[in-house]
Amino acid sequence: MNFYDFYNGNCFNAYEYLGAFCSGQGTTFRTYVPNAEKVSLIGDFSQWQEIPMIPVNDGRFYEISVPEAKAGMNYKYRIYRKNEGFADHIDPYGYGCGRRHDVCSVVRCMEYEFSDSEWLGNRTDCKNKPLNIYEVHIGSWYKPQNSNCQCHTYEEIADELIAWVKDNGYNYIEFMPLGEYPCDESWGYQGTGFFSPTSRYGTAVQLMKLVDKCHKNGIGVIMDFVPVHFAVNDYALAEYDGTPLYEYPSDNMRYSEWGSLNFNHEKGEVQSFLKSAAAYWLDVYHFDGIRVDAVRNLIYRNGDERLGVNTKGIDFLRGMNSGLKKRFPTAIIAAEDSTAYPDVTKSAENGGLGFDYKWDMGWMNDTLEYFVTSPMYRSRDYHKLTFSMLYFKNEKFILPFSHDEVVHGKGSIVGKMNGIEKFPQARAMYLYMYAHPGKKLNFMGNETGQLREWNENCHIDWELLENPENSRFNQFIKMVNHIYLKHEALHYDYEDDNFKWVDCDSEDDCIYAFLRKGEYEDILAVFNLSDWGRSGYTVKIGGYTKVDLLIDSDWEKFGGDVCESISSVRNGLLTVDMPPYSGKMFVMYKKDAR
Repeated sequence: MNFYDFYNGNCFNAYEYLGAFCSGQGTTFRTYVPNAEKVSLIGDFSQWQEIPMIPVNDGRFYEISVPEAKAGMNYKYRIYRKNEGFADHIDPYGYGCGRRHDVCSVVRCMEYEFSDSEWLGNRTDCKNKPLNIYEVHIGSWYKPQNSNCQCHTYEEIADELIAWVKDNGYNYIEFMPLGEYPCDESWGYQGTGFFSPTSRYGTAVQLMKLVDKCHKNGIGVIMDFVPVHFAVNDYALAEYDGTPLYEYPSDNMRYSEWGSLNFNHEKGEVQSFLKSAAAYWLDVYHFDGIRVDAVRNLIYRNGDERLGVNTKGIDFLRGMNSGLKKRFPTAIIAAEDSTAYPDVTKSAENGGLGFDYKWDMGWMNDTLEYFVTSPMYRSRDYHKLTFSMLYFKNEKFILPFSHDEVVHGKGSIVGKMNGIEKFPQARAMYLYMYAHPGKKLNFMGNETGQLREWNENCHIDWELLENPENSRFNQFIKMVNHIYLKHEALHYDYEDDNFKWVDCDSEDDCIYAFLRKGEYEDILAVFNLSDWGRSGYTVKIGGYTKVDLLIDSDWEKFGGDVCESISSVRNGLLTVDMPPYSGKMFVMYKKDAR
């Protein structure tokens, strides 16, 4: 670790120096406590009696080697404040934490030999490839029978999760935060262990095995990363050295809107802590990317535009993203950002924030608001579904239906649909999503048509798949996903001529039609989102050599009413019947198609 870089916020490998490092000769412990009076180590190896640590380097770091300390043993740092008393803390750079509410760090030997070199060698950021993300909360994806709170380990869940993801046509998994956290209800967004996989689901090596197995099966893995705030628990980062080391000292910036403590991005050692944490998951665990949570709160002070731009937060983002891309050029860095701040996905070197992708929260809100609305008002709201086409080239977007949309009284995705005809509308909405420019993200349970909102204490309602309506909905999602993975016209989201409106003026009928254009084939998507059918709707298609129907959301096998879709091509015109709440997708072959 370069100490100059550490203090200036430019260090990406602090985890190679700070923390607990075990070997055949025992374990060496190092921690950064610039304002402590003195520091002792306590743990299993000393029967929790104090072992004084030695100040090293500039005196702000403390170190000790303990021959008796072995992998699997628990430990803490006892940090004496200059003014009064002491507090016991877990290791900010610790590789492991105790199970559940056993508040301690755990010595881990990080010995695992990955077998994913071929995957890493061929990995890309998916800019011109399909990126179809399945968002997962491990603890509630599936729980063992007769269990109140426990879940499968990282290793145990691997085979079932991978098989489901592949069968359903996703090619990436995004895990909600896996760094250690004290409260189940925070879902990992209020962390205490930024270098420690949560012990709820097993050990560090078990997580490595899960990632490795995903790669062997052609599945990329992204992890939610939270560099904005951390848990208030006094055994973790809060007043770590007896002073606000990681948090702001002043109350106006100290606490976040979630009641947690804001990281002080004005301090170089805090920036280095977070940059090293981001690099750690990409380096040590071979994750394929990170999704950076709550970017709004880094762009604006406490996420409030009225308080002004957070220049240090923006500098941190640019520095982190630029440094990560230099070290991991094919890794994906995505922003969960609800602002209209420009150039989020423009490179940091060219004045942007340096993300590969930005979640399109505006598209998500407009789309859900449209489908919540009664059909009698959809003519009025017609352009909620056309507005995103005016700006989709401004950034490189991911279209998300994430966990945030199915909690806290919001209901499930299918449950949001207006009236009683929920499944037909949900099928049409998802077909619109997959035809729309942008990469895709769908939260677990959405693909089965779950009708209750997500609860972290319950696993997905898998038994619903025994219900014909849910089973047919899942078959529809599978087919849409596999169509998306197969057809290159749906992947080239950022080419100048990839998208073309065919009909965006049928307000009275709530009809939409547009083309996605590829090298050898184009995709035509047509939607009727009103509650009445339209016979003989005609689209001018020109001189394509062949037109095939890929999917009809109203097919009987998906729970609709159509046994055989009615369409015809004559004199350059495609004529189709459009039932209510339906969508169709056609593949249009060009004359030079191979």
